[in-house]
Amino acid sequence: MWENLDRPPLDARTLRRALVDGPQGSWARVDVVDRTGSTNADLLASAADLPDRSALVADFQASARGRHLRPWSAPAGSQLAVSALFRFPGIDPAVLGWLPLLTGVAVVDVLRSVAEVDAELKWPNDVLIGGRKVAGILAEVAPGGPVPTVVVGIGLNVSMTADELPVPTATSLAIEKAAVLDRDTLVRSLLRTLGSAVDVWRDAGWDSNSLAEPYRARCGTLGRRVRVIMPGDNELIGTATDVDADGRIVVVPEGSDSAPVAVSAGDVTHLRTVV
Repeated sequence: MWENLDRPPLDARTLRRALVDGPQGSWARVDVVDRTGSTNADLLASAADLPDRSALVADFQASARGRHLRPWSAPAGSQLAVSALFRFPGIDPAVLGWLPLLTGVAVVDVLRSVAEVDAELKWPNDVLIGGRKVAGILAEVAPGGPVPTVVVGIGLNVSMTADELPVPTATSLAIEKAAVLDRDTLVRSLLRTLGSAVDVWRDAGWDSNSLAEPYRARCGTLGRRVRVIMPGDNELIGTATDVDADGRIVVVPEGSDSAPVAVSAGDVTHLRTVV
């Protein structure tokens, strides 16, 4: 019997019927496991044998990680941990960095429309509610193969209590009094929205220009004073004014004669809003 009746297990059968086998199914494979080290790591290890649009969902991750390999954990059943494998035939590998940003847009849209919370993006792909992190996204390229393949993972805090949060700057849908806490509903909506967003991108010939404006509209970092910490403890303080067509944050450094600086996610260790 499930130990906490407020945190029921994911319903694998229902998810497969909705996402794979049913009339609205657009996914090739959806697997659900009780426990794993990392859903991203599992998909990456099997990438060569998996079809495009394969997803893995876990009730508990023992070795979850975020950007820069930062570890995180959550009680079983309190979070939504889902990873999705996509193949990108004909894409310029240089624009693959847009996938985590596109995923962030999809997560924000689901949280606004389904969970009815005021979510926004912190560049590049943290999802915030009221300035506190509710979801993180990690995209990783699978090695080898003739077609570029990427696994993108989403970790969403669903029913975590204040005492269970890993850091004071985090939050959960339960704390924010979201309209929906059912993880089956959330994973269905996330995978459908993300799959549709990738379809639109594909139909546009993998043109990243079409992605920038929707991202800007959901990015709460723009217009704010930020501190950007880069490797070697190099620091940039200024106002975030734009996200360019390459997905880089554009910062106008403090000082009247300073030219704007575009910084990529791979070159940033931390970005903080400052006052």
